[in-house]
Amino acid sequence: MASNQLTIAICSLLLFSVAFVSATAHYETTPTEPVEKKLDVVVEGMVYCQSCKYSGSWSLTGAEPIPSAQVSVTCKNVNKEVTYYKAFETDAHGYFYAPLDEFKMSDNILDHPLHGCRVKLVSSSLANCSLPSNVNYGLYGAPLRFENKILRGSYYRAVIYAAGPLAFRQSGCPPETAV
Repeated sequence: MASNQLTIAICSLLLFSVAFVSATAHYETTPTEPVEKKLDVVVEGMVYCQSCKYSGSWSLTGAEPIPSAQVSVTCKNVNKEVTYYKAFETDAHGYFYAPLDEFKMSDNILDHPLHGCRVKLVSSSLANCSLPSNVNYGLYGAPLRFENKILRGSYYRAVIYAAGPLAFRQSGCPPETAV
């Protein structure tokens, strides 16, 4: 009786082994499609209305965020040719999150967003605060910086670059008086 149970156990083990090997052999010999991770390049920043008190400076003390302001992101390659351009709008808190969809970078390090991309002021939603200022080079193009912000998912990664806070200035500011 014990030999029958031993024979059954050995046969069961052999059948399991054959089934396991044949099942795993299919997965080992069938090439699987590599899953491509999506990599996004994103630019973020803030747009403010600069206080009259600090007009003409780079100070944002007392500045208020501007909802629905427009900024543009322009990227140029090593030959100074525009390779990417798109305008983005700030949210209700003056913040913009600009995914650079279809942004392409060659192998040249100078095509990297830190070297080739700039953010400029385009328009303000506030009629009384619509004059562009050069705070953080908002007139000529604010350079980007990397602040170690990366969003990671199973099949997604976003590298986020920051533009310095940009500002429009108010049009009705009283002229400064010399003391």
